[in-house]
Amino acid sequence: MASDIREQELRQNLGTRSIRPLPQPKFPDADLAVWARGIRRPPHKVDVMLVNPPTPDGAIWIRSQHRVGRRSRENMVWPQVSLAQMAALLHPDYSIEIIDANATRMRWPEFEALLREKRPRYYITQVTAPTLTNDMYGVFVARSLGAITIAFGTHVTPMPRETLQSFPALDFVLRGEPELALRELLDTIQAGNKVWRVESGKLIKPDDQPADATGLMHKMMSEADITWRPAWSIPASDDVAQDERISTSHTQLGAIKGLVWRRGDAITVNADRPFVRNLDDLPMPLHHLLPLDQYRIPMVKGPYTFIVTSRGCTAGCKYCIKHVSYQFSIRLRTPESIMEELWALNKLGIHNIHMYADLFTVNREQVVGLCNLIIKEGLKIKWTCNSRVDYVDKEMLQLMGKAGCWCISWGIESANEQILKKAAKGYRLEQAPRALQWAHEAGILNWGYFIIGLPGETTDTIQQTIAFSKKLPLDIALFHVAAPYPGTPFFFEVLENNWFRPGTQWEQVDMDKSTVLDYQGLKAEELEYWQKRAFREWAFRPRPIWTYIKSINGPQVLRSAVEIGLGTLGWIK
Repeated sequence: MASDIREQELRQNLGTRSIRPLPQPKFPDADLAVWARGIRRPPHKVDVMLVNPPTPDGAIWIRSQHRVGRRSRENMVWPQVSLAQMAALLHPDYSIEIIDANATRMRWPEFEALLREKRPRYYITQVTAPTLTNDMYGVFVARSLGAITIAFGTHVTPMPRETLQSFPALDFVLRGEPELALRELLDTIQAGNKVWRVESGKLIKPDDQPADATGLMHKMMSEADITWRPAWSIPASDDVAQDERISTSHTQLGAIKGLVWRRGDAITVNADRPFVRNLDDLPMPLHHLLPLDQYRIPMVKGPYTFIVTSRGCTAGCKYCIKHVSYQFSIRLRTPESIMEELWALNKLGIHNIHMYADLFTVNREQVVGLCNLIIKEGLKIKWTCNSRVDYVDKEMLQLMGKAGCWCISWGIESANEQILKKAAKGYRLEQAPRALQWAHEAGILNWGYFIIGLPGETTDTIQQTIAFSKKLPLDIALFHVAAPYPGTPFFFEVLENNWFRPGTQWEQVDMDKSTVLDYQGLKAEELEYWQKRAFREWAFRPRPIWTYIKSINGPQVLRSAVEIGLGTLGWIK
C-alpha cells in the first residue's frame, strides 16, 4: 500500500521524467510582430532642438558658444544668444525649439520627459570641459530616441576625436564657428535621406518651396570660401552611412568643412571651415525663442540679454579659451547693424544689454560710432561690456557712460609683471589703475577678474595681486584659479611641463571650482586656498560690502543677493 502511494507521488512529480534531447534555440521575434501591425518609433515633432542642457548640480552655470563652463557664484544667468543665432540660420526651413534648461532651472527628469515628447530629428548641444559627461548624458538620451546628435563648443573644437571615441552616442562634432557647418550638415542629411530633393541645383522641401529661398546661406558660404560647393550637390558615392537615421554618402559628409564624423569605426576630421567674413550678413538672432524673462545679472532689476558686437580678439593671452574658436581674427558688426538689433530687443521689452564680445573695445571707431547712435536716436538702455585696460581712453569712456554703459569687466589677472609677460597678457601694470579711474570718473562701475596660479606664481606674487586689487577702484572682483583648457597655449605648456595632477579628468578643468595644476612649489590645494583667501581679503572690506548692499534695489534682486551671499560664504568656508 505504501509503495503504491509512493509510486503515485513520483508519477505526479514532473521532475522524475527523462530530459528531452537539447533542441535548437528558437527565440520569439517580437520585432516582426510589432512591425506587422505598423507599430514604429513615434514621429519627430520638431526638426531641430538647440540645447543648453540641465546643469550637473542643478545650480546656475555660465556657458556659451566660445567660452568655458563654470558654476556662477554671482548668480548670473547667461543668455543663450549663440543658440538663437543658429536658429536664425535654420529658420524658416526647419521647425526649431531652443531649450535653455540652465535658465529655467529644469532638472534632468523633466528634460528627459521633454525630449520624449518632442523627439527632435536633430539634437544640437554645446559642450564644455567641466560639464562634459553631463552634456553627453543629454546626447545619450536624445540618441536613444532616434535623434541625430551634434555637439559644438570650446571642448569639442580642440578635442573632437577624444570626445567621439569616448561617447559613441554622439554622431557629429562642429569645430570652431559652428553656424554655417551646421546649416550645410543638416541640408545635406535632409537631401541624403530624401526628405528634401535636389532639382536644378536647388534643394526643394516637401511643400515644393526651395530651401534657403533668399540665398543668404549660399552667399555667406561662398563668400567665406571661394572653393565652396554645397555638399548635397556633390554626386553621392555608393559608400553610404549604414544608419537608419542617416543615408548621406561619405563623399558628401567628407566635403563639409568644419565637420568631424564617424566613417565606420574610424573618425574623420574634415578641413577647417573659414570664418564668416561679414558679421552683418548673419540674420538677427531669434531672441524670442529664448526664455528672456529668466536671464539675470547682478545689480540689475529685470531681464537682460546679449548682443554680439564682434568676434575675435587681438590679444595673445595664453590661457584664454576664446582663441580656440575664433583665434585672432577680428570681425566687427557695423554700429547700424547693432542698433537694429537693440531696437528689436527694445520692442521685446529688453532694456538691459550686455555687449557680448571677445573684446568689446577692440575697435575704437566702432565703439564711438555705436555710442553716438544710441545718444542720437534716444535709445534708453543700460548696458555693460568687457574691456582691457590698454584698449580704452578717457574720452571714449566718458562717451560710453553717456550712452548708457554702467559697468565694465576688466581682465586684470595679476599684479606681477613677469607673470603677465609669461602669460602674454600684454599690458603695463600702471595702465590698470589709470583705466579704472577713468571709468570711475565716467560713472561706470568696475568689475575686475583675477587669476591665481598662472605660470611663475608663488605665494609672494599672490599676495602682491591681493594687495593690488585692494588699491584699485573696483566695485566687484572675482578671483579664479588658472585652468588649462584644452587647445589653449597654456594647456600645451602644462602638458609639456607635466603640471597636470595625476588622474586628471576633463570635468576637473574648472576655473572656479577646483584646479588640476601641481606646480613644483605650489600644489593644487594651495592654489585653491589662495583663491578663496584672495576673495575674502578683497570682499570683506567696507567699500565692497557697501557696493553689495547698494545693489539690492528690489525684491527680486534681494532674493538673488541672498543666494549669492549664502553661496559665497559656503564656497569660501
